Amino acid sequence: MEQETFHLFLWVMSGIALIVFVALYFVKAGYGIFRTPSWGLSVNNKVGWVLMESPVFIVLLVLWAYSGIGVAFPQFLFLLLFLLHYFQRSFVFPFLMKGKSRMPVAIMAMGIVFNVLNGMMQAGGLFYFNEGVPTGIGLGYLLEPHALIGLALFFIGMGINLHSDSVVRNLRKPGDTRHYLPQRGMYRYVTSANYLGELIEWTGFAVLTASPAAWVFVWWTAANLVPRANAIYHKYCDEFGAEAVGKRKRIIPYIY
Repeated sequence: MEQETFHLFLWVMSGIALIVFVALYFVKAGYGIFRTPSWGLSVNNKVGWVLMESPVFIVLLVLWAYSGIGVAFPQFLFLLLFLLHYFQRSFVFPFLMKGKSRMPVAIMAMGIVFNVLNGMMQAGGLFYFNEGVPTGIGLGYLLEPHALIGLALFFIGMGINLHSDSVVRNLRKPGDTRHYLPQRGMYRYVTSANYLGELIEWTGFAVLTASPAAWVFVWWTAANLVPRANAIYHKYCDEFGAEAVGKRKRIIPYIY
């Protein structure tokens, strides 16, 4: 792929994200609390998550191996941070999930396609067409103010995401299928604290890497999660009442 083609790829991905952003305000993606039989054939939720999330881990790892970057810093650090998130999301998170919920095959298939494309996009931005950070400039890069800020945001976001997932997992006792309004951690401020954490995490990654591809991923993250956070907010208002939801926002504290 030539650099001009890669830039076109980024623009196309950004345009598709805009379509997804608008569409998800009208159609609720049918997984989790919004799954309905109308989404058709489904698979075990754990299997679905592994199959859906692992392609980006594999694609990025393979393309890094072929790039010749090796362990040159800071690109190798970028790789490790990305793989850290997706190792947890692909091979740890699914097996921590409780219950016997299912994932529609259609949702899983769309997730697989996106994650393959995102793996190609991030590999291109980090290893093949890196316009933000010269390869092999060493650990000194981490002393740059924007790199320190990006690294801090990445781990703050990851911490919020992991803690929020833990809060949701522990809302129910074994055998309980009811829905509950999360109250702990950042759920005191927003109804989708796990999504807030993920948005902060990938914003930090984009700041750290100075990669246009990483910023496109931030846009995709927002396009996917912001409308869903809106849907969850309204579901909680309908289910528990506006008074119980209180002053919480959807995904960004005090703003939205």
